[in-house]
Amino acid sequence: MKAVRVHAWGAAPVVETVPAPIEREGRSIVRIEAASVGHLDRTIWRGEFLRPPMLPYVPGIEGSGVVEQGAALPAGTRVWFRGGGLGTQEDGTWRERCPVPDTILSPLPDSVSFDAGASFFSPCTSAWVALHDVGALRAGDRVLVSGASGAVGSVACQLALGAGARVFGAVGSAERIAQLAKGVEPIVVERVAPRTPNDVQADLLIDTVGGPMLAALLPVVAAGGRAVLVGYLGGAQLSLDLTRFIQRDVSLLPLNMLRREAAGRAAAPGLLARIAEGSLRVERRCFDFADAAKALEWLERPDHRGRAVLQWHR
Repeated sequence: MKAVRVHAWGAAPVVETVPAPIEREGRSIVRIEAASVGHLDRTIWRGEFLRPPMLPYVPGIEGSGVVEQGAALPAGTRVWFRGGGLGTQEDGTWRERCPVPDTILSPLPDSVSFDAGASFFSPCTSAWVALHDVGALRAGDRVLVSGASGAVGSVACQLALGAGARVFGAVGSAERIAQLAKGVEPIVVERVAPRTPNDVQADLLIDTVGGPMLAALLPVVAAGGRAVLVGYLGGAQLSLDLTRFIQRDVSLLPLNMLRREAAGRAAAPGLLARIAEGSLRVERRCFDFADAAKALEWLERPDHRGRAVLQWHR
């Protein structure tokens, strides 16, 4: 059986032959069709995870495929899965077959591709929980999304539009405006300045970037509004004028999906249904498993868009 393994932190992953998994209680053997490559995978691969797996290890915390053996679901069932210690506490999804904990297996609709099934959970559930559980989105709200052409940002824009909000998408350059979902009103970040009362303001900010981007967009949030902090790839530090910030009474609300994973899993079937019907799209780029190193490098590019997904070319 083939698998992608890492032998040293930060070293290029390599495809190797490893023993096939053995069926055991509470696990199902899944033939992997696709596996995502996310920023958490990169953190673990660099050796920066708090409790990294033992080397050598097989990365991958998310995947999709077909059940071959197991008691939870019939053989032949299409499934998606995430977590359960895969890729963090034990070998993960970057292999041909994986012993998946039954507790994290979920059916994948026939109309949803394996690459979408392997990559939808993190961006879609993060966007959903940020908007509804944390941000308390209401119909008619003015919603501003930073990183609006990115994986989470683009989904947040689509979901907010579907909920009846007016949506503004902040992007880093005019070239990215064409990547925004239909109906999103663009804002080029380099042109953003503190707004006057007569300018358009946002009731809810979904910030997927952090750093200087967040500092530039907070003044756009109306007094009494909410700002949900989703990511910090643009910088982990934020400088605030506390006098002005307190007077404007804007709520800063962090999103921690590790604590809110139950809410994400509860929303997943509805999000998959939207993907199946075509009303929600997850941007992604597919790589062969042999090109896992290229996928990790692609995620580092400032112009990358969407999720990276590995697939076996059988």
